[in-house]
Amino acid sequence: MTRRARVAVLRTQPETVLQDYDRLLDLAGVQEALDPQATTILKDNISWHYPMPSANTTPWQLEGTILALRQRGYTDLSCVQNQTVVIDAFKGEDLNNYVPIFKHYGIPVLYNFKPQDMTWVPYKPQAQMLALDHIYPAGIRIPDYFFGKNIVHLPTVKCHIYTTTTGAMKNAFGGLLATHRHYTHTWIHETLVDLLAIQKEIHRGIFAVMDGTTAGDGPGPRTMRPVVKNVILASADQTAIDAVAAAMMGFDPLSIPYIRLAHERGLGVGDLAEIEIVGDPDAADERWGFQVGMSFHRFLGWLGWYGPTRFLQKLVFRTPLVNIPIFISEFNHDYIHWPLKESKVYARWRAETPWGQLFARYQRQGHVGQ
Repeated sequence: MTRRARVAVLRTQPETVLQDYDRLLDLAGVQEALDPQATTILKDNISWHYPMPSANTTPWQLEGTILALRQRGYTDLSCVQNQTVVIDAFKGEDLNNYVPIFKHYGIPVLYNFKPQDMTWVPYKPQAQMLALDHIYPAGIRIPDYFFGKNIVHLPTVKCHIYTTTTGAMKNAFGGLLATHRHYTHTWIHETLVDLLAIQKEIHRGIFAVMDGTTAGDGPGPRTMRPVVKNVILASADQTAIDAVAAAMMGFDPLSIPYIRLAHERGLGVGDLAEIEIVGDPDAADERWGFQVGMSFHRFLGWLGWYGPTRFLQKLVFRTPLVNIPIFISEFNHDYIHWPLKESKVYARWRAETPWGQLFARYQRQGHVGQ
């Protein structure tokens, strides 16, 4: 029997984006995917605390999703933020204009690195793991707050130096794995598949809302070339939405290991022939010709996780020596790239594009909805 998955794709513009998000969630079947009796976690995506276009959940994506969920009776909403060794969650939610939205709509924000908000507990998956049980032989631990709740992922359409593309499946990475998640990078594709299997076991419902109003080409998920594309996507199938987004970017979805593995294991649909596109199907037929390309950070990652120095992983990444690559990454991104290049890219986008101007409106007003 042929599997079918549904992905909603819509063209949008700043003047109608909040209404378009409402229609998008309806087309994608959000009420079939989420349990109205359960708390719904909003898991935004902060790939860089600076407001780099295409790197992070957009404020209209966040606000549009909140409004659409509330319109359908999902009033028990919360947001969970995660910390990484190089990303400041507090700085990110401030600079990307989330804080006024949370305050206006009364959305509580919890942090998976704060013991008063949640506790990391041992978890033994029912599904056979591809990598996590070997990476963490002492046991897998996940936040207790996630159990029994819906989750809505809020990624953007962009490339990634380790996984080619990043989207709904990768968005679970920060929430479900602690700061030692860098241990997984050599097996990152297998890890994402394991995390999807775990999500299906612990959540009441899973949904993804993806923003491609400005998409990210190049060595993401931070230092990219933002390209205005005016599209938004949603689906209850995390693999299918990533497959459609990958195809739109110009990649063969089944050539990307995490999509292919999830498809083969029956965790979602990665074959475009088995995915129903609703909304604006012609938008999903676009092929943008994105390429990950090479960067200094990608080269260092290749050396550490896949290249000839891979044998040094445990010495470098599981001892205090890990502070050296952390410092290099932070210095490279925050003290070289942002001030010398990406801040200027952001300024041009903010001044010259309709989406940048909408972002500026959020900075002035805090929110643009009701």
